[in-house]
Amino acid sequence: MAQQQFGPLEAGLRVLVTAGASGIGRAIADAFADNGARVHICDIAEDLLEACKAERPDYGATLCDVADEAQVDRLFDDARATLGGLDVLVNNAGVAGPTAGVEDIDPAEWRRTVEVNLNGQFYCARRAVPLLREAEAGAMINISSVAGRLGFAQRTPYAATKWAVVGFTQSLAKELGPDGIRVNAILPGVVEGARINRVIAARAEVEGIGFEEAKRDSLSKVSLRRMVSPQDIAGMALYLCSPMGRNISGQALSVCGNVETL
Repeated sequence: MAQQQFGPLEAGLRVLVTAGASGIGRAIADAFADNGARVHICDIAEDLLEACKAERPDYGATLCDVADEAQVDRLFDDARATLGGLDVLVNNAGVAGPTAGVEDIDPAEWRRTVEVNLNGQFYCARRAVPLLREAEAGAMINISSVAGRLGFAQRTPYAATKWAVVGFTQSLAKELGPDGIRVNAILPGVVEGARINRVIAARAEVEGIGFEEAKRDSLSKVSLRRMVSPQDIAGMALYLCSPMGRNISGQALSVCGNVETL
């Protein structure tokens, strides 16, 4: 029996990353491109999208709110024109949602969190699947969170959607496996950057404590006592789309330093 050969990404892999102009999405897009992939990104922030395009003119780019089905349709029309097809969808777009007790959450903020974090992944998946089938294989990576395996007080809209993403992922893995399409979720933990600083600041305000105290408390619940980087998440995405990940599907994979509780 021939030995399985493991190697880097297939040359010219066609990759779409939502919310790819900054943060985790940008790290994932750059990691794929730096390893020979062709990349198309979208983002809701026009300034970030333009800055990314200035730095990476090789990227296709579309201004898009994934919560808007018509904008997602335009995104996939653009991506198909740019890439000629699709091998990988990275469903990364998401919002943190409100930080408040359930009785104090504005229903409009609840709906917006669901629309972006869950509906947006559905809108993208339904357009991506026919393209992945045309490629006769492919991979979908849905970004969830450690809040997709742990309850998260004061953050119920976020946690509810991130749990839903795991169920969405596992269901699609079963549905699409016979077509050779692998579907996995990545569950980031406390990811360094401006977004987690905003989350920590909101929690500090709700709990009436200082920012540094709230930050120390968050890291005390991580076994490795440190944040992870966007590049750590990107590394997992590359692994899942490489030959080494060829038999990994339906999994919810935490990259978090082992967050014990939230």
